[in-house]
Amino acid sequence: MSQAEAPTAPENTGPRPRNPRNPLWTLGILRSEVTTTLRRHRTYALLAVLAAVPVLIGIAVRIETGGGGSGSGGGPDGGGPAFLTQVTNNGLFLVFAALAATLPVFLPMAVGVVAGDAIAGEASRGTLRYLLVAPAGRTRLLLAKYASVLTFCLVATFVVAASALAVGALLFPVGEVTTISGTRISFGEGLVRAALTAAVVAASLVGFAALGLFVSTLTDSGIGAMAATVGLLITVQILDSIPQLSGIHPYLFPHYWMSFTDVLREPVHWEELTKNFQLQGLYAAVFGSAAWARFTAKDITA
Repeated sequence: MSQAEAPTAPENTGPRPRNPRNPLWTLGILRSEVTTTLRRHRTYALLAVLAAVPVLIGIAVRIETGGGGSGSGGGPDGGGPAFLTQVTNNGLFLVFAALAATLPVFLPMAVGVVAGDAIAGEASRGTLRYLLVAPAGRTRLLLAKYASVLTFCLVATFVVAASALAVGALLFPVGEVTTISGTRISFGEGLVRAALTAAVVAASLVGFAALGLFVSTLTDSGIGAMAATVGLLITVQILDSIPQLSGIHPYLFPHYWMSFTDVLREPVHWEELTKNFQLQGLYAAVFGSAAWARFTAKDITA
């Protein structure tokens, strides 16, 4: 038989497996994880609680003041109470007051629940090994989990801001905004500052989200990982409040959280904000790498 007449192998006409390195495949994993996280009933409950906080604050201030404008300029530190005194004059300040009230406890606790459940929750439900059957790899899955937690940080923060804006506009007058520096800016610029403030608050949770994800890789119990993450949050905040430990305060992830108030200065003060971003980036790099090292070497049994 001549070479021209040699039989050739039959062409494979069956479906080809998707390439795990295809960017579209990676985006598909990311979209699936984000959608799953945001559609859980637990997520709806957390967002509902967060949205209720500005409502309660607004109603309390309205009842206390009778809707009259009794607030003066913001305090020198721009803290939560100073924002509360401004709410009766301008409902937009309810956004800043609500963020100042939720950031120390409610927002990070919600993020801790989602981050702690990211890996450990899948293991406890017996679905983690099925996720790893897909040719995505552990690294891509871990990155998708972290991205879904960061998405929740952003969504949760803007839910608080949107709820506060709606309640503030409904219960109080709105108009020009008096900054912490004493200058006045237009309502439109005030809205921009409010959105920037919400973005800064969301970015302030990046490091804690990485810490929660790392804790989630250490156990197969979702409840245990959530409890441990929230417990770490409370412990670190207690340490940050002890004056005798001031030497370690700049290295604790919640130390610069309230720096978001500098967004409401004219001009914006970036020193504390920059320190906050750098610290969050450091925590994200350290604990993100630790989570990757643990997850890629972990024996998946569930």
